Amino acid sequence: MKQPYLLTIILTVICLVSEAATVREISSPDRAIRLSVDVGKKITYSIYYKNILLLSPSEIDMEVSGGKKLSDGLAKPKFAQRLVNETIISPVPEKRTHIPDHYQELKVTLPNSFAVIFRVYNDGVAYRISTSFKEDIQVKTETARFQFPTNPTVYYPEVAPPGNIDKYHSSFEELYTVKSLDSIASKNLVFTPILVAQAQSPKVVITESDLEDYPGMFLTGSSGNELIGDFAPYPLKEEQNNELYSLKFVTKRADFLARTKGSRNFPWRVLIIAPEDKDLPGNDLVYRLASPSRVADVSWVKPGKATDEWVISSNVYNVPFKSGINTATYKYYIDFAKRFGFERIMMDAGWSDNNDLFKINPEINMDTIVAYAKSKHVKISMWTLALTLEKQLEPALDQFNRWGVDFIMTDFINRDDQKAVQLFYRIAEACGRHKLMLMFHGAFKPAGFNRTFPHAVAREAVLGSEYNMWSDKPSPEHNLRLPFIRMLSGPLDYEPGLLNNATPKGFRAIPESVMSMTTRTQQLAMYIVYESPIQFFTGNPSQGFAEPAFMELLGSIPTTWDTTRIVDAKLGDYIITARKKGNDWYIGAMTDSSARDLHVPLDFLGNGNYTATICEDGINADRYAADYKISSKRLTRKSALTIHLAPGGGYLVKLVKKNE
Repeated sequence: MKQPYLLTIILTVICLVSEAATVREISSPDRAIRLSVDVGKKITYSIYYKNILLLSPSEIDMEVSGGKKLSDGLAKPKFAQRLVNETIISPVPEKRTHIPDHYQELKVTLPNSFAVIFRVYNDGVAYRISTSFKEDIQVKTETARFQFPTNPTVYYPEVAPPGNIDKYHSSFEELYTVKSLDSIASKNLVFTPILVAQAQSPKVVITESDLEDYPGMFLTGSSGNELIGDFAPYPLKEEQNNELYSLKFVTKRADFLARTKGSRNFPWRVLIIAPEDKDLPGNDLVYRLASPSRVADVSWVKPGKATDEWVISSNVYNVPFKSGINTATYKYYIDFAKRFGFERIMMDAGWSDNNDLFKINPEINMDTIVAYAKSKHVKISMWTLALTLEKQLEPALDQFNRWGVDFIMTDFINRDDQKAVQLFYRIAEACGRHKLMLMFHGAFKPAGFNRTFPHAVAREAVLGSEYNMWSDKPSPEHNLRLPFIRMLSGPLDYEPGLLNNATPKGFRAIPESVMSMTTRTQQLAMYIVYESPIQFFTGNPSQGFAEPAFMELLGSIPTTWDTTRIVDAKLGDYIITARKKGNDWYIGAMTDSSARDLHVPLDFLGNGNYTATICEDGINADRYAADYKISSKRLTRKSALTIHLAPGGGYLVKLVKKNE
């Protein structure tokens, strides 16, 4: 069904401002955030929240081929200001269907074919550079500085030393380091989003949106109060490694960042501003800033849940066949998906030769699997290596169409320079033509890509569940940072659902018998708290079959939402998220390694009675983390919930509105 994605409520107001003065100020529609732009010897901007300085004067500049610099054209700027109040209708809503898009905009146009566009929202500030050259250009440098008035605490993921390749290669999967800003030096390369916490001031998350035909923005420090944009130079020469999961890596880079059109808008530099911690997880400013959908009809995009066998290495048991990457195991997964209401299964790495999507594993009969899935009304999804998909793109997508596949994953790109970003667009455009949903792993953050291509439902770009296979990194503390930082750049594929659960004391990284360092109920609550229109279940179906009540509850959880409300939250400590689908509500709560008792008023419910199905940490979950209890009760909007969370614990309640 075709539908408009942008519903205009009021007309935009435009006013031209005198060219004489060099300082212009605009405020958010609610007047709480104020932006001051100074066009003097250089162009800088400052941000205030209720007259508290959040960002000191910070420089913006760009140099392109021929030595042309934005800052060389500041003598005669023209200023245009407008107020916009619109509503974006999301066709694949990970947070909410109707998204208010209300902001003040200031455009500074310079006589040398450069411009800078600023927007101030009630929840943040963004700016982008724009150019209007007739000929194509090379971007030599971009200056993006973020100068803070104090020495704040920063939560940041740092690129790990990549070994024998250059520093701009990353899977974008790291823990968050928490240090003062002045501890970040020029040698530290950080990928966004990052969070800046100044004492007695709103928190600020720095990231970007609408990243197209241009390298992504890293950040470095100066051992002072400043963060500085850093961008991977253009790849001049690439080589391919020959490993189990091969990829291209750059061996020579240019002295410029990008070759691109001379007349274009560059990515938004985004500062999300949150007076309270609970303002962060529900923020969708990155989505609002992204380019509208380029897919005219998205009626074929059908989000939902899927199984994935990779984390547990297909190690099912109590079955009359040899488990592994074979036809019998996949039929077992199809039966599991059918039994518990999952829309599809994933055939992960190993179903084909990683380097040839047409060389099928001899233990697999695709015709049999496809026919069996069709008979059960379960869809099949396929994993691909990005390097192989790029080489075999059109014939591979044709083959997927013949098999009835409706969703693919592609993996191991591990870069965000201009050529890598172009590859993401090329794959998404091809998948759109073939009506295939898409998820990227080994990838940088979404940066609004999911608005431009609604079928590109999510990305990894997160240290998630798979790390339990070989490390103790996915700790409760890490899990409680993700909704406040990583999730602000778009949907994330954490892949929860592990049914082996342990306390930190009892946790071990055991391949093929993978456990989480959380309670069972925290694994369940992740399906509410973490956003992804395709949610994977990575637990062992043999365990799941033995616990039907738990799996039926998990299988009933939606993956897209009409609206979202963050009831209460504290960065890194706990979160309570409520989401609505139709007339029903779902509430998920998670805590770090501390036990907590939380109070949840239900005044956001509609009128009437609700049947509540509650899954909570069991009385012994502090020692036996898989201990949980399922109960039911009737509740109304006048009710309240008292939640007890074990260390590393969780809570989920499904509230179904009764027909009166």
